[in-house]
Amino acid sequence: MSASAVARNYAAALFELAGRDGSETRFGELVGEIAGLYGTDASFRRFLDAPSVSLEEKKQVIREAFEARAPEPFVRFLLVVLDRRRHHVLPGIAAAYRDLLDERAGRVRATVTLPFDSGEEVKAEIVGTLERLLEREVVPEFHTDARILGGVIVRVGDQLLDASVRRQAEGLRRELL
Repeated sequence: MSASAVARNYAAALFELAGRDGSETRFGELVGEIAGLYGTDASFRRFLDAPSVSLEEKKQVIREAFEARAPEPFVRFLLVVLDRRRHHVLPGIAAAYRDLLDERAGRVRATVTLPFDSGEEVKAEIVGTLERLLEREVVPEFHTDARILGGVIVRVGDQLLDASVRRQAEGLRRELL
C-alpha cells in the first residue's frame, strides 16, 4: 500500500475518532503540530527514527509531551502510529486530515502560480473567480514563478488549469513544427 493511501486511512480513522465528541478541529491542529514537528525538527525526527531508542521510550516521550495538552484518544492514536512504525507518514496524515476537514466544511484548496507578486486586489479577484467556478469556498496558496511569463496556473486537487503564456507559446511552437 502506498504511503499516501496509508496516510488517508490513518487520517480517516483519526477523523472518525475525533467526530465522536466533536473534536475534529482540535485533532486537526494537534496532528498538524506533530507532523510539522516531525517535518521541521531534525532532532525529533532522528529520535523517532532511531532504532537504538526502544519503542517504549518513544511512547513514553509522546505520552509525556501530549498528555496534558491533548485528549486521551488523540494520544492513543499517536501511540498506535508508533506501534505500527508509521510515524514517517505523519505529514501525510496531517495533510489527508486537513482535506477531510475541508471537505466537511465545503472548502477546496487551490495552488495559484503567477509570474509576479501580485497585490491583494488581484488575489481577491482570482479567488472570487475560482469560488464562482467551483461553487465552493476556496483556500488559496499563492506562488510566483517568472518562468511562466504571464497568465496563471491553478491546481485544485488533481485538476490543473494552465493558462500561462509559457504553455501557450510551447503549444504554438509545436503546431508550427
